[in-house]
Amino acid sequence: MDADQTKDTAGVIAPPPLIALAALVLGLMLDRLWPIGVVGALVPRTPRLVLAVIFFLIAGYIVARAIYAFRKARTHVEPWKPATALVTTDIFTKTRNPMYEGIGLFMFGLVLGLASDWTLVCTIVAAFVLHHGVVLREEHYLERKFGAAYRRYRDEVPRYGWPF
Repeated sequence: MDADQTKDTAGVIAPPPLIALAALVLGLMLDRLWPIGVVGALVPRTPRLVLAVIFFLIAGYIVARAIYAFRKARTHVEPWKPATALVTTDIFTKTRNPMYEGIGLFMFGLVLGLASDWTLVCTIVAAFVLHHGVVLREEHYLERKFGAAYRRYRDEVPRYGWPF
């Protein structure tokens, strides 16, 4: 990647899937070292697994629609690569960050499916990291790159919301 491309990015602290993976790995390690057992005690196994599958399916649908919108606009999905278009169609008419919401739903599905209390705690921490280290940086980048068009979009569509 040349120097101009490096400057033309949001400067995110890490790839969002890597942040989620770190939360999962750390959560599972902590579960093994200091088990709590609250999730498993509060929600019986069968309902937990059914809910986990539902969360996985919803998360997959949301992320697939977002990726489709990015591909249709011919811009990068990866936030560490330059944006070539401002995506404001499809699922992006409901929420500005459907992919991160999808990651959150997927993680919550893992919390339920694995009955992992520590993964829940780590996912909450990861959400703050994602917000401050990725989302806010992307917003500043998109405003610099797309100016008034991004500001109009930002003012009309919530940062996070119900993506349906």
